[in-house]
Amino acid sequence: MIPSRILAAAAVAVAIHAPAAVAGPIESACNASGRQAASRALCACIQVAADATLTRSDQRRASRFFSDPHQAQEVRMSKSDSDSAFWDRYRAFGALAESRCARG
Repeated sequence: MIPSRILAAAAVAVAIHAPAAVAGPIESACNASGRQAASRALCACIQVAADATLTRSDQRRASRFFSDPHQAQEVRMSKSDSDSAFWDRYRAFGALAESRCARG
């Protein structure tokens, strides 16, 4: 198993050397969020976690949560089977992003 700090360092290296045009939907939304903690390195790391757990369609859907967090609540509370399945994948993404990208 590769330590999370090595994976985070790899994500940072990719983010530094990759042109902005190749940023994924999660990374782009994170960078555009205006949140104080949203650094390029952190957003790139979160995108790596998204790539490992979410389809591209899921990523586009989840990226909207950055600008409209209420959408996440709507999906979480939905009774739809497809929303429930998406929420399970989204939770897995969140757990992976937290374990790989947490500071400290």
